[in-house]
Order: sequence, then C-alpha cells, then structure tokens
Amino acid sequence: MTASILYQGDLRCKATHLQSGTVVETDAPTDNRGKGEKFSPTDTLCVALATCLITTMALKARDMNIELKDTKCDVTKHMLKDPRRIAQIDITLHFPPLQLDKEQKSTLENTGNNCPVAKSLHPDLKMNIEYNW
Repeated sequence: MTASILYQGDLRCKATHLQSGTVVETDAPTDNRGKGEKFSPTDTLCVALATCLITTMALKARDMNIELKDTKCDVTKHMLKDPRRIAQIDITLHFPPLQLDKEQKSTLENTGNNCPVAKSLHPDLKMNIEYNW
C-alpha cells in the first residue's frame, strides 16, 4: 500500500504516505463548495505532473553531469464545468543559468515530456509545457 487517506469531513482529506509518514491535506476549491485553504485534488494532480516532469529531467540531467537545482516550475490549471474536469495544465519551467547546447536541451525536454505522470494522463488533457532556458 502506498498511502492511507482519511476523509476528515467538511470536504477535506488527509493523505499519509506510508513509507515516510509525510502528510498531504486537501480541501475542495472555492468554486466547488470548499474553503480553498489547501491544495484541491485537481491541484495535486497538476503538481504531480510538474514535479514528475522536473524530477524525471533531473534524473536524466544527473546522467549527463548537469545540475538542475533551483529550477522553478509555475503551474496553472484550467477547469471545465460539464463534466467537471481538468481541461488544460500549463507548466512553465525557469532554469538557473546553464551552459547547455541545443541537443542537451532537446534531450532534457523530451525526457520531461515523457515523464510517467504525463504518460498516465488521458490524451484529451491538454498539457502546455514551456521551457525557459
């Protein structure tokens, strides 16, 4: 088992990662009767995509003797109403100053675009990923 989730009432959940004991709490968004005081479940999906993307790139970068530390990812979620679902995720990566050639950048971008979370999402979900080198 990966996690244990407790519904706490008031549209909030507490998820505990069993291996580490780390806790993530969610709240329904304000546009869906929640308080919006924590990440919503759809926010966590978008964050999962961004963190998978940069982590997968960092693994590849490590093999290439490149350090991606201090890379920042900005994430924007776009929802549809009927049926309620995520329509689009925009991710912009801002890299620290790096001396990379076109081939290295292409390799890293291809790695990010093919991260496990990206490959697990429905093909109708639009993902806009911008790499700011």
